[in-house]
Amino acid sequence: MKQVIQSTRSGKLSLKQVPDPRVRAGHVLVATRASLISAGTERMVIDFARKSLAAKASARPDLVRKVLDKARRDGLISTFKAVMARLDEPLPLGYSAAGTISAVGAGLEGAFTTGQRVAMAGAGLANHAELNVVPRNLVAAIPDDVTDEEAAFGTVGSIAMAGMRSLGAQLGDVVAVLGVGLVGQLAVQLLALQGARVVALDVNPQRLALAKAMGAELTWVLGEHGLTEAVAALTGGIGCDSVLIAAATDSSEPLALAAELARDRAKVVLVGKTGTEFDYAAYMKKELTLSVSRSYGPGRYDEDFESRGVKYPVGWVRWTEAENLRECVRLMSPSLPRRLDVGALITHRFAFDDAESAYQLVTGGAEPHLGVVLGYGDHSAGRAEARVFPAAKAPAGRCVMGVIGAGNFARTVLLPELVRLPNVEFRTLCTQRGQTAEHGQQTFGFANATTDVDLVLNDPAINAVLVATRHGNHAEMTARVLEAGKSVLVEKPLALDREQLNRVITARQGSPGFFTIGFNRRFAPLTLKARAHLARHPGPKVLMLRVNAGALPAESWVNAAEEGGGRVLGELCHFMDLARTLAGSPIATVQAESAAVTHGGCDDLSVTLTFKDGSLATIVYTAQGDTAHSKERFECFAGGTVAVIDNFLTLSITQGGRTRTEKSLGQDKGHRAELDAFTRAVATGGPAPADEAELIETSLATIAVLESLRDGRRVSLED
Repeated sequence: MKQVIQSTRSGKLSLKQVPDPRVRAGHVLVATRASLISAGTERMVIDFARKSLAAKASARPDLVRKVLDKARRDGLISTFKAVMARLDEPLPLGYSAAGTISAVGAGLEGAFTTGQRVAMAGAGLANHAELNVVPRNLVAAIPDDVTDEEAAFGTVGSIAMAGMRSLGAQLGDVVAVLGVGLVGQLAVQLLALQGARVVALDVNPQRLALAKAMGAELTWVLGEHGLTEAVAALTGGIGCDSVLIAAATDSSEPLALAAELARDRAKVVLVGKTGTEFDYAAYMKKELTLSVSRSYGPGRYDEDFESRGVKYPVGWVRWTEAENLRECVRLMSPSLPRRLDVGALITHRFAFDDAESAYQLVTGGAEPHLGVVLGYGDHSAGRAEARVFPAAKAPAGRCVMGVIGAGNFARTVLLPELVRLPNVEFRTLCTQRGQTAEHGQQTFGFANATTDVDLVLNDPAINAVLVATRHGNHAEMTARVLEAGKSVLVEKPLALDREQLNRVITARQGSPGFFTIGFNRRFAPLTLKARAHLARHPGPKVLMLRVNAGALPAESWVNAAEEGGGRVLGELCHFMDLARTLAGSPIATVQAESAAVTHGGCDDLSVTLTFKDGSLATIVYTAQGDTAHSKERFECFAGGTVAVIDNFLTLSITQGGRTRTEKSLGQDKGHRAELDAFTRAVATGGPAPADEAELIETSLATIAVLESLRDGRRVSLED
């Protein structure tokens, strides 16, 4: 299919051919018929992408601070790679569109049907693309008498509606709308439909004339004298009951004007992005309420609501973003006595194949424009195309790889390392989103790109698969790869519970392939040196592993039980495996204690491991620290010696009263060595680079951490 993509690094925009997306549970696959270019919002995104690296840094000082912290903690090389990989991401454009459902995902049977027309919302979801996969809470049925072109305004209309609801305007209220671009025009109409008396303000007389025709009672060209007097005359000297700021400017003048026009204790709501400095005295004396409207409404930026289809109780949250979208397209119906007339806002129409010209119009400023609509015709109405790659056998002595998943970690660390290895051939990259697969194909040289996992699993040319998806499907995907007769390197964790772990074990027992988990720290050069040193000292070992992990946003997918499993399963597993590696003995028991959860999930805890040879390990994992401090420090005691690894930058060994410190040129957590060992094992026919039984053991021990926390007891791995 075709899709509009922009480079985050250069800002270059193009219409690209990318793999078709696949429908998944809780989502619908929509063949796009019309999409709206939101001139203000999308131009802002485009302008930011076109900035130089220095200008980007100036615009986002918060991100610069994070980069500097990472550089101090992890070194310049690691930080540079991470930053450049992030800047290299393809950026899909568009967030307001309409089309026809081509396929319905599991769980939505009956709620939606193929052939049904829907409006769709969401940045990164309702893209300027021939096909889009959208979750249930971001689609709304289109009335029969509303055109696809009109319904494409649904999301932008929802932004205006959410702002209007934040105002709390009532019948007869005088509301000033400052800025009558696309969102402002829609707000004028919605407020007029509600019975408010609208004052429209802008610098553009043509837009003001349109606002007047759409229901504004008073319009005024900003900069002309007499505005305050005109508002006083309209309101009997009271002033506006509320002000909706829908302008886009770096200036704070809209906030100053809002205070001047507002009555005592009025509401001022920001929908557009403006400067945020305001006159304290002006706002304090009138006791004005200033707030920012949350885009389309309640539910926006909530992963549970948007991506997982969770509902809000209607008694508490009546107008979610889903309901706002539904109401907007309903109000567009010509059958209503008074309707939301979005057709009057359309100034330009372009065929989708000519999308680049449409963006030249929007970003160039050579011609006045308001609503710019892309039309897709009938060519996108079918289901996702079926693709078959030519069959071949993997050549002897080569690792021919399929990769499933290409998130930030895969793009930043794994794929750049793999592409350097001499015995690796990249065959097929599979991701959920077509633009990610296409971009990865071009960046790393894959022969094929797809969104269909079966094209990886059923390809006889592929003898190894890297699974780098979200945690929830690691076990199932690993089992399927093994059942297909291929070897697999799965990013941690292997499984989220014992049932998933058993699924992998069963698949491995009947497979000629082997598996390795992305426990890269066991392959790190400093780990290998510390382990070899400790092994030369007989007797039990005492290990202290401290991890200053940093806080994770509470809404992160990692904290979602079914998708991420939490940080214990998703990251603590690294250090369970590292402790096993350094101890060199099987884990006997696991006991865990946690601090009170203050945000997100359980990520402040201590874990005590006992080993069969009498060794002991304590892992302290916390999100309470400052991330500028060293992330990982491991102290190992055995037979009169001490080995200390600090953030994989130094290894210090103390023995006989003297300390010897070895410094690395850069942080090396073992990724390259791990990938090299895996691909060599595949090319030579095995064995696996790490004992698979040991990897199962440390995976089970990590699951036992949660069991210990739940049950308040020590868990034996032999039970």
